[in-house]
Amino acid sequence: MLEQVLPRRSSLPTPTKQATAKLYTYILLQLRLSFSTVTPVSKEEKVRTVEKGKWLTLPPFTSTIDAASVAKELSGRRSERNDEDITTTNTTTALKWVLRCCPHIPRSLVQKLFRLRQVRRECFISASASEVETQAQVPHLRRVSAKDALNAGDRIFLPITVQELATETTEKHECLCSEDEINYIRSLELYKDPAIIVINKPCGMPVQGGIGIKKSLDEIAATCLRYDYSEPPRLVHRLDRDSSGILVMGRTQMSASILHSIFREKTSGASLDDIESTKRNLQRKYWALVIGTPRRSRGLISASLEKVVLDNGKSERITTASNGQIMSSQHAVTQYRVIQPSLHGLTWIELCPLTGRKHQLRVHCAEVLRTPIVGDYKYGWQAHKKWKPVPLSKPEKGLMEVLPKQKIAPFGINLEGGSISEDQPYLHLYCRQMILPNVSLALQHMQSSSNCDLSELETLSLAAPFPPHMQRSWDILSN
Repeated sequence: MLEQVLPRRSSLPTPTKQATAKLYTYILLQLRLSFSTVTPVSKEEKVRTVEKGKWLTLPPFTSTIDAASVAKELSGRRSERNDEDITTTNTTTALKWVLRCCPHIPRSLVQKLFRLRQVRRECFISASASEVETQAQVPHLRRVSAKDALNAGDRIFLPITVQELATETTEKHECLCSEDEINYIRSLELYKDPAIIVINKPCGMPVQGGIGIKKSLDEIAATCLRYDYSEPPRLVHRLDRDSSGILVMGRTQMSASILHSIFREKTSGASLDDIESTKRNLQRKYWALVIGTPRRSRGLISASLEKVVLDNGKSERITTASNGQIMSSQHAVTQYRVIQPSLHGLTWIELCPLTGRKHQLRVHCAEVLRTPIVGDYKYGWQAHKKWKPVPLSKPEKGLMEVLPKQKIAPFGINLEGGSISEDQPYLHLYCRQMILPNVSLALQHMQSSSNCDLSELETLSLAAPFPPHMQRSWDILSN
């Protein structure tokens, strides 16, 4: 064989022993490669063999409840499709499926995994017709983006390390609460069922975390209001830090998604043309104490709102949009009525927001009605320049001396001051009543029957008492 590879050439010089050894080594290496029976491994095979056992496998995708369709049915706006069951969907995105299968993993961590292209989807490649009898379908792992649609049977794979990261993230953001703090938060509960939990939010407690906020209500609820659920309650709407009253949270991801759709449906469907004709499946009533008196005892405010950044580039505020800026603004509609005649230049009014815009009620009161809410120093700062505390009469002074003073509540919440007898009253705005669809009952009916009419189900009616500072102001003005 060597004679074939290296034919004798009399004209060539005789090689040295070192050169001959290198040449023989090279020839043997080439022969070994040419006669090797090892076949190259494809990229997909490498994924399956090398990375096997390094993935967290999620359940195969199946049809799920369509939260948007459920919200429309609860509001009486059934879809025009002729499907037998319009409350289920056969498609979803990879992000939504991961969030549903892994409620214990923070959403921010899931989104980070998609951004880093760490999520895989199992796809099956059918064998050719000649190989059907000898070869089954071969699974392949491919990268999947957050918005990619899943087909029935698709399985999602996450890095196995996500379990450790989820534990570290949960422990990092876990809000440690004392026994007194847990008892206080649970004392605020107004209603609870398998789908939702409702609390009477106190004034001064932030709903979400941010700069300078040590403990927010969503973090506290994850510790104090989880009970025996594997996932924490989720926010479905917002209340300002200084506002009070009814706050609804979804106890599961499905109920939270349905409630999110209900609140969006309420905002998107609230126009002046269909306010009277559309069934209002979600109603909220706020009470507020305002400075001054509206010109009319009741009315409808329709003023679009826009966001304005102040000169420092950091602070922002909401204001009513001018005619030339309507296209870039958000429409906002509020019903109002006067509850009590003006006393001491103050008036109790009821506000019913038909849309859910940031600071909607505060801006409508301050800029449209020209009656800013007591304690609103952001939108009614000019009126508060002239603020004078309402003096207490002798019976009221005696009553205040007899009543035991309330201590500082957990989380640093001051329940003593803030009434109109103070130099700096708290914001006098709270969500007093709310009517919303019974999501828990709707989910029960959907499990038992696929053709039930969700729009005919009974609704939930919730009510919250006055916050302490507004109760004292009410007593002062009533006397």
